[in-house]
Amino acid sequence: MANLTRRTVLAGISSFVALRPDRAIAAWPERNITLLHGLAPGGGVDVTARIVAEGLSRRLGRQVVVESRPGAATTLAAAQIARAAPDGYTLGFVPISHSVAGATYKQLPYHPINDFTFIGQATDYPFVVVTHPEHAVKNIPDLIHAARTRSAPLSCGTVGQGSVQHLLAAYLAQLAKVEIQTIPFRGGAPAITELLAKRIDLFIDPPITLLENIRAGRLRAIAVTGKTRYAGLPDVPTIAEAGFSGFSVMSWAGVAGPAKLPQEIVARLNSEIRAHMAEPEVAQRIRALGSEPAPGSPSDFREIVSSDLQRWNTLVAEAKIERI
Repeated sequence: MANLTRRTVLAGISSFVALRPDRAIAAWPERNITLLHGLAPGGGVDVTARIVAEGLSRRLGRQVVVESRPGAATTLAAAQIARAAPDGYTLGFVPISHSVAGATYKQLPYHPINDFTFIGQATDYPFVVVTHPEHAVKNIPDLIHAARTRSAPLSCGTVGQGSVQHLLAAYLAQLAKVEIQTIPFRGGAPAITELLAKRIDLFIDPPITLLENIRAGRLRAIAVTGKTRYAGLPDVPTIAEAGFSGFSVMSWAGVAGPAKLPQEIVARLNSEIRAHMAEPEVAQRIRALGSEPAPGSPSDFREIVSSDLQRWNTLVAEAKIERI
């Protein structure tokens, strides 16, 4: 009788333990959620992350707290996300620099794809190629002609060695079969200052940092990097329109978590992100930042990150860009 009782008790305990994960998922979220990102407070990624967090807080009934952990080109925050427990309480707001770092760093403490669960993209935007309005380069064909005929290479400002802007300049040079000298600056502001002073030829950056100067006539936009024209600059052609069919590079940002995040939590988060980004007021706020709402499925987001990682890895190898 004692043995039977013991077996019954053990069976009951085993059943309870087996049910606990499902019960935890069904009850999720039971406490606040942290949404990490690796860029500075107040920047475009931080503001966008807070817009997403506001919606998730309202829809999930728990506070989603945004934490900025800048450093090492967003890799410090990414490492923390990858190490987190896969319980849905530590998530990340991941920008395009996630795939760029995967290609430009010699070694990372995580795998940029396999150590993450990609939950859903939130936004995207193209980059804009600009010159000084008095510069002889007024479009991409002019850029190629100048690069092939000048005694000195065209100079293009970037926001640092190994940045997406650096890779974009190298990618354009590779496709056009020309030389473009990249000059790193500590951020977009000093690069714009040098361009306004006519000490560099080109700069590539997101619309939000350039639109004011473009609309005031202080800078000339000669191309955008997306597949289609950018709504904020409808008269500016794409690089694809200039003869590079299929060229498309979009900056993106979305929500990710550590690997092995339960699919029920992934599905719930993805559904709430998509619903939030579809709200007209939210879309208006996103567009004010120079971005567009771009929600999609978890598999869509994983494919975007993976294909970008492959593209940049190939470019870094072929262009012999020194890894960090």
